[in-house]
Amino acid sequence: MMKKLFLAAAMVVALAAPALANQCPTLMVKIDDAMKTTTVDEATKAKVMELYTKGKAEHEAGDHAASEKDLDEAMKLLGI
Repeated sequence: MMKKLFLAAAMVVALAAPALANQCPTLMVKIDDAMKTTTVDEATKAKVMELYTKGKAEHEAGDHAASEKDLDEAMKLLGI
């Protein structure tokens, strides 16, 4: 019984990981779109791009939690 429960939990985790990985590109697209029309100052734009670059690198390295955190912070700076 415990073996089946553990196997089911492992499968849920394995299937959820790719779904979370897809969140990062969606956030990057939102930031790209917002940067085209934003009216924030240059210092804020630079900080957004710093967070965007860091988040993209974290995504590519497989650290999706850190990527989402940085991309979310960039979106907040843009007001989205």
